[in-house]
Amino acid sequence: MAVWELDNPAFASFAFYSSILALKMLLMAPLTGYYRMSRGAFANPEDAKKFGTKGTKTDADVERVRRAHQNDLENIPVFFVIASMYLLTQPSTFLATMLFRVFTLARILHTIFYLNESSLRPLSFLVGELISIFMAGSTLLYLW
Repeated sequence: MAVWELDNPAFASFAFYSSILALKMLLMAPLTGYYRMSRGAFANPEDAKKFGTKGTKTDADVERVRRAHQNDLENIPVFFVIASMYLLTQPSTFLATMLFRVFTLARILHTIFYLNESSLRPLSFLVGELISIFMAGSTLLYLW
């Protein structure tokens, strides 16, 4: 069984959770747009003019959504690469699936916590980071 085929349960799990994460990242842009429009907080003068606002302005809620999206853009693509390399180590399906599942849940919770100003946000970030570090370390040990 080849690593990069859907009949490999670990790869199928990676494909499933990576798709959820990609969809999550894609949905953050319209969410930012919604916050911008509902708060009248546009970054560009042409957008402000189009929607009848006098000029650009910042809004704390818009910035919070933007930062959550930026955090996804900094962390999820790294997961895609690290998890892909981790699959080459032929990990147990159970362990790989649990790592992918918990990382995905941690990233979703990170956004929820971020948008709700929860003090649990750093914990959800740390869980995702530790999973990425574990997979990268496991890959390095396998290649050593």
